[in-house]
Amino acid sequence: MNIYVILKQTFDTEEKIVIQDGQVSEEGVKYIINPYDEYAVEEALQQRDAHGGSVTVLSIGPGRTAEALRTALAMGADEAVLIDGDRIPSDEFSVSQVLAAYLSKQNCDLILAGYFSVDTGGGQVAVRTAKLLNLPHAAAITKLKISEGRAVAVRDAEGDTEKLEVALPALFTAQQGLNEPRYPTLPGIMKAKKKPFKLLALDDLGLTESNVASKTQRTALSLPPARKAGQILKGDLNEQVSQLVSMLRTEAKVL
Repeated sequence: MNIYVILKQTFDTEEKIVIQDGQVSEEGVKYIINPYDEYAVEEALQQRDAHGGSVTVLSIGPGRTAEALRTALAMGADEAVLIDGDRIPSDEFSVSQVLAAYLSKQNCDLILAGYFSVDTGGGQVAVRTAKLLNLPHAAAITKLKISEGRAVAVRDAEGDTEKLEVALPALFTAQQGLNEPRYPTLPGIMKAKKKPFKLLALDDLGLTESNVASKTQRTALSLPPARKAGQILKGDLNEQVSQLVSMLRTEAKVL
């Protein structure tokens, strides 16, 4: 079974976001594998171990993204592919076009990705990629069973669950609870240094910058306003209610 995992490198979730000149500052920032993508990597490894085959982790980004891919290799993935993102906008349309261009040339039995990335939270890239590849897909899965060329997935459905059965090849996005990602071991880290690691550019995929031109444009980026100090309402209950209603109308403007 040929399994591919779409992976993104994101800020460590403990990092403090700093905005400078309308951009997120990357100075001194620690990067990690997008947490939801870790579930996808782990599921890929378990499916490979159960059914045989190989796991290839795939990412688009700058040179530093290699660190996230090597972490996935240390977890147990067999190969890694990094597509240089310097000429590729971060727009979901653009990224999915590039991923589909690469994956369409591969013999994929199963494609896994995270439900969404913690930096943008759009949750569109994997779904768009599945559409471009004309593959069935299921989002936010919490269980996956594969047998005889078919996959049965249980997906999170806003507090409930749904069970879906699709024919392979197919694409699934991983939700929290699908599994418990393993930690890279020291032997795994040493082995990762010798595993195949391919670097590609836009031209290698037969694409030009016009093919992947962004469909959206960011006009502004700012942090939310600082939270104001709380207030203690005084007086009897009727007076407090009156004050609260007045504040909701004049300050919060929600009434």
